[in-house]
Amino acid sequence: MDDAPWPAGAATGIGSLPGTDPLEAARIVLGELPDLPHLPELPARGIGADVIGRTAALLVDLPVEVVTTGYRTAAHPGRDHRRGVDLLRRDLDAFEEAADGLAPKTVKVQAAGPWTLTAGVELLRGHRVLTDKGALREFAASLTEGLSRHVAEVAKRTGARVVVQLDEPTLPAVLRGLLPTPSKLGTVAAVPEPEARELLHSVIEGVGVDVVVHCCAGRPPISLLRDAGAKAVAFDLSVLEAGMWDEVGEAWEDRATLLLGLIPSLDPDRAPTLREVAKPALDLVDRLGFPRSILATHALPTPACGLAGADAGWVRRALALTRDTGKAFLEPPEDW
Repeated sequence: MDDAPWPAGAATGIGSLPGTDPLEAARIVLGELPDLPHLPELPARGIGADVIGRTAALLVDLPVEVVTTGYRTAAHPGRDHRRGVDLLRRDLDAFEEAADGLAPKTVKVQAAGPWTLTAGVELLRGHRVLTDKGALREFAASLTEGLSRHVAEVAKRTGARVVVQLDEPTLPAVLRGLLPTPSKLGTVAAVPEPEARELLHSVIEGVGVDVVVHCCAGRPPISLLRDAGAKAVAFDLSVLEAGMWDEVGEAWEDRATLLLGLIPSLDPDRAPTLREVAKPALDLVDRLGFPRSILATHALPTPACGLAGADAGWVRRALALTRDTGKAFLEPPEDW
């Protein structure tokens, strides 16, 4: 890969796992995904452990609190803010303990991207943060500073190169003007693509490390994310609409890296074989006319999305399949 922070044949997870034990989760990830382990997220722990609360805990000088409708900006740090910070600190402690002696070369951390974050936090009057341009810029700057500090701490604790994954599941709705207003009688105005790209670029550039942007929608804005400076784009291949094939082809023509969601996030009725898991990726490459070797050099397999809803037994199997698929991309079996 072109200056990639991970080796060819690597694989990684999206972020979330089931359960509430951060040490066990870290051991599973480090054991099954040694080339690119990620800091696990455990949303089953409740407030402060979900993607918005967890990311809000990274913000600098912008505390939030929980209200009946979700997260809202607060004047001062309170119990909810402290809980999010404490959960994240426990996760780092557990990951550091689990990684002791393993010396991973690269570690991935995840956080909500600026558009998903500001769509998921309310201002005091109930409107989403992204509807106020001044508040939007303030949140983006705070997120950038908080992520930079987070990256530095993870690097110090693990000795690894750190990659940031920004999760932007809400971005397509932001671009299309589909987010409901507080009254539920209307929708928030669509954000123009140049504006969305500029804000995302400011965060990616400001963090100062390689950034992957993940969007599990059927039409992830691949070109926009790449233009914003993303090192790689992650998406769920099983829901990708046919109209997105051109953007995938353009990405690979430009030698961009794509993280392909291939392994089921929930327990399937029957565990798929390695070939069954890889088939959508092989079919995509064949359809677009690229050599299959591009999967080894410019693709990484991942679960389709987070694994928070999966059974513990399937989590281990899913991550093992993810790892084995990456190795198979590098050294394809004869029957492929």
